[in-house]
Amino acid sequence: MGLSNDECTRVLRDRFGLERFRSGQREVIDALLAGRSALAVFPTGGGKSLCYQLPALLLDGLTLVVSPLIALMKDQVDALKARGVAAERLDSTLSATEVADVYRKMEAGKLKLLFVSPERLSNEKLQARLAGSTIPLMAVDEAHCISEWGHNFRPDYLRLANLSREIRASRVLALTATATPKVADDILENFRIERSDHVQLSFHRPNLHLRVTHCLENEKRALLLARLREDPSAPTIIYGTRQETAESLAAFLKRHDLPARPYHAGLRDETRAECQEAFMSGEAPIITATIAFGMGIDKADIRRVIHYNLPKSLENYTQEIGRAGRDGKEAACELFACGDDERALENFVFADTPSPEAIRRVLDQILNRQDEFHLSHYEMSGVHDIRPMVLHTLLTYLELEGYVEATAPFYAGYKVKFMRDRDEILHGFSDGRKRFLRALFSSGKEGRVWLAIDVEEAVESMQESRERIVKALGHLETHGDVVLRPAGVRHGYRRLREVSSLPALTRQMQEMFQQREDRDLARLRQVVAFAQSSRCRYEGLLTHFGESMRNPCGHCDTCDGRGDEGVLPRSPKPEMTLEHTESVQVLLREKNGPLRTPRQLARFLCGLSSPAATRARLQRHEAFALLEGHSFADVLAYCESLLIP
Repeated sequence: MGLSNDECTRVLRDRFGLERFRSGQREVIDALLAGRSALAVFPTGGGKSLCYQLPALLLDGLTLVVSPLIALMKDQVDALKARGVAAERLDSTLSATEVADVYRKMEAGKLKLLFVSPERLSNEKLQARLAGSTIPLMAVDEAHCISEWGHNFRPDYLRLANLSREIRASRVLALTATATPKVADDILENFRIERSDHVQLSFHRPNLHLRVTHCLENEKRALLLARLREDPSAPTIIYGTRQETAESLAAFLKRHDLPARPYHAGLRDETRAECQEAFMSGEAPIITATIAFGMGIDKADIRRVIHYNLPKSLENYTQEIGRAGRDGKEAACELFACGDDERALENFVFADTPSPEAIRRVLDQILNRQDEFHLSHYEMSGVHDIRPMVLHTLLTYLELEGYVEATAPFYAGYKVKFMRDRDEILHGFSDGRKRFLRALFSSGKEGRVWLAIDVEEAVESMQESRERIVKALGHLETHGDVVLRPAGVRHGYRRLREVSSLPALTRQMQEMFQQREDRDLARLRQVVAFAQSSRCRYEGLLTHFGESMRNPCGHCDTCDGRGDEGVLPRSPKPEMTLEHTESVQVLLREKNGPLRTPRQLARFLCGLSSPAATRARLQRHEAFALLEGHSFADVLAYCESLLIP
């Protein structure tokens, strides 16, 4: 299928209110309309979404859009609906009634675009529904997440290439703002995209002035004040590594009469939404944030992006500075480069790597089960003290190796709030239905407002199927009789084959995590090398992404002769004092379960949270973060000398 320039331009103008395509968009759209898959690597703000939205209107069937960001999905669906496009989303914020409505539209063929998360697409029930739909296009946003060579690997993305074929998507559009040549090769191979259909735009943004300023940790705040006071009302994002940094910086800036607000994943949803709205409207022109802020932010006039801490990778850095100056006007992007940040970021990397003992325990628990089983990622994370995303990655590795297969996730229980008197709700039902619902209500635990129903307990006590119980609760919610709050998500699995050697599989999994650790450390080294270089900043970035420049950019700090170079300044290496060793000995005598291994103890002393320590509320302990300024490797060696006989 091909369309003339006039026809495509008409759709662009009539549906999207635009007069012309931006660079690269038409090439991608032409490939898709010709029936081929494509990879679009466009810098942040480069217009990726149009590359699937416009073809979706011209292709027969349902275009499936996979995105990891609920807020971005909601914004895009709202914008498409405002243009008269039949678009919906499926995510965790929707009620059962809203989900059912989306499915009805899908089955009736009334949808053109459906936005889902990669986790939702792994759901067997959704896959079964999609099997009855014609899917001419599957668009995968943030496609770099498929590659373990990328900076933001997400295990659910590993399944997407196979899923695209299982649901018989005619073509795939992979989209990303950050892909090195190696990551691009992974995407092309996994989604079977021809190299000629890889469309990549330059990462060079002539309106962005890049600057790297070497400084010590205790110099950063004065430096930040000086920069912000040059123009206090200029829309500015300040990125820090920790949530605590975002909070403390916002408080510090407010004390100096600068209108700042913090933004991070630890805030309530309503608070984050308020902060984002205040920034978008100009009420709060300065946001101090973790990388949780910025994805999908459509604000064209951001004048400054300041990295208070080193970013984890050059990909992160490029994506974050790309949020500045989208209106084409000049904007400043400054990186405060301190060697202390390198040590802190290294510690995060080391802390994510699970120990061989933890891996072996997880494998033993999973692979010695019956053929069909379910488990709680949350519970397993706490029991084995492995961070949820790391545990999820391990389970995904087992899937890819053919040991298990994920089935549909479900909820272990529900909290039920009655909107009417229970006798009124039962009125009109048959006698058998009344008996069933009374037994269901009786199986729960009464609270002041909510009735807590454990589905497994209800199944056992009532001798009824899980399906009937869940369906009944959903029916009551659909008719406004109750409000449901699902609780305790559990993930279903099917065991596919026996493990021949648990020790060998443990070693294999450990090696995979070790390779991930090595790659993350290598990415951090690239950031440090970039900050220490005397080379044109853009030349260094573009080389990283496989581009070349004929001449230096002429608008970065090294090109104008004001750039800092050489080894990053850092605080003197802290010493282990007698007071430290005494505090650690006191801690050991307490025999805290979550601190029983060297790695667990090292994480705790370095101020790195873990699931087991968090649930035991050990972060409140006076010894938490006692050795925060030390390298994780040194602290781990010290802990091994204490705990290994």
